[in-house]
Amino acid sequence: MNAPRSTALIVGVLFFITFVTSIAAVFAYGPVLTDAHYITGTGSDTRVLFGAFLDLLLIISNIGCAVVLFPLLKRQNEAIALGYVTARLVECTFLLVGILSVLAIVSLRQGAAGADPGSLVTVGKLLIAIKSWTFLLGPGLMDGIGTGLMLGWLMYRSGLVSRRVALLGVIGGPLLAASGIAILLGLFKAGSAWQGIATIPEFVWEAYLAIWLTFKGFRASAFDTGETIDVRPDAVHAVDAVVAA
Repeated sequence: MNAPRSTALIVGVLFFITFVTSIAAVFAYGPVLTDAHYITGTGSDTRVLFGAFLDLLLIISNIGCAVVLFPLLKRQNEAIALGYVTARLVECTFLLVGILSVLAIVSLRQGAAGADPGSLVTVGKLLIAIKSWTFLLGPGLMDGIGTGLMLGWLMYRSGLVSRRVALLGVIGGPLLAASGIAILLGLFKAGSAWQGIATIPEFVWEAYLAIWLTFKGFRASAFDTGETIDVRPDAVHAVDAVVAA
């Protein structure tokens, strides 16, 4: 049980990091995301750069969650486990594009002396729009598909955590993804009450994973009863096959 407990602790801490960095990054970016004239005005570039650093930590922790969980999840369904890892990578790709758009604003602000202010503001608005879309398509869409639906279903089937709570991911993930699609199609605006309501189940699901895995770990019954998940190394299965033959 030591190895699964260590895995649970690592994943729980990584989920905590995703929470802290994702929320703190929004506050660190500050006016660069809301003030179209930031690119021509005066402001704290250090603060914005720190926000980009937090987003980089978010990317690392996102990928870390998927990589550390994969050896356990693939025993339940390797295709869906791989899909979860892939969804995380796609989400992080969107996040990376968003980071680059913010860094581009800082670079233009620092190195575009003498440039036409109107043109800079137009470019700044474009880069902010890119940042907003990457957030919608990454954490707002792919996270619902990956961490919500796929990881929730794998946790439900494996019994590694409470099945009733895992249903929050199975239900909340599609809701979050659907809200992202609805915004993409213009059915309602980003930041609306509908998006907030659709985000709540997924938020609770990920918060539960962070807290439960950090302080409790995986459910022992998932390993003791043998009804859900087999965590033995592949080499052991190969030996079993030879013996059976």
